[in-house]
Amino acid sequence: MKPGQPSRTAVFVCQGRAVADGRVGVEPFADPVAERLLSEAELEPVRLARRGELPDDRRQRFSVQAVSACAAVMAPRTVLIDTAVSRTLEQGGHWQVVLLGAGLDGRPWRLAALAGTTVFSVDHPASQADLRRRAESLPAPLCDLRFVAVDLTHEPLGPGLAAAGHDPLRPTAWIWEGVIPYLSRQQVTATVDAVTGSSAAGNALVAQYQSRSLSAQVGRRVAGLASRLSGAPSPLAGEPWRSLWSERQIARLLADRGWVVDSDVSLLESTTRCDTPYASATSLANGRVAVARLGARSG
Repeated sequence: MKPGQPSRTAVFVCQGRAVADGRVGVEPFADPVAERLLSEAELEPVRLARRGELPDDRRQRFSVQAVSACAAVMAPRTVLIDTAVSRTLEQGGHWQVVLLGAGLDGRPWRLAALAGTTVFSVDHPASQADLRRRAESLPAPLCDLRFVAVDLTHEPLGPGLAAAGHDPLRPTAWIWEGVIPYLSRQQVTATVDAVTGSSAAGNALVAQYQSRSLSAQVGRRVAGLASRLSGAPSPLAGEPWRSLWSERQIARLLADRGWVVDSDVSLLESTTRCDTPYASATSLANGRVAVARLGARSG
């Protein structure tokens, strides 16, 4: 993302959720909030994609195809994360939830499991200001929503959370979606350290990441080329992937800090479980969601 500007990828992801809402065969996927967070211009390719229309204009056609492809990824990814978080909170207890790099995440307004919890929406100041502006017309969130403006690439996480009222001694479910690929390995490690430092035993971490794949990297380059040829702005421009992780590497990173991975599932595995029509999409095999618990600390 450009300095001082909100993330374009966050808008693209929101468009993907809006396209998929109530339209794809993934249960129990629904995100009626996504559409309400988008401007009229941003909704134009969404509506065309939902109707299955491909315009003759190359710029419009590229935009429609891009948000359609995004929808194929966002539906299973969202279901995986929503299910993991809901199951965690259903265990009972006075849980807090932290959205790390929240972007235009509509969960505080739509995910029933968050009702009665305190949710901390953490993001870069520019992106967070963008979310708050877009959410002005939404009804009150289901939870006690608190905004925490932190640039995780340069600022520590703990002080901002503490100032907003986060209690590290209470159980916390951390949602880290759509962020890890855009951070360097050093930044990912530093964030895990910060999360661990603000966590108690039993805390849950739901982390989405990308595994290494030649086809995925080629696909992003092809998408960039298609963008240039069509003259349409690429939603991925300026926000390249900076780190890719294997399942083993993520498990080791977390284990070294006391986290135990309960599950690590690819989006492709999720689609076969949810009977989605996108089960054959090869790009889904590289997106993964790990769910981990923090063990008791020694000493």
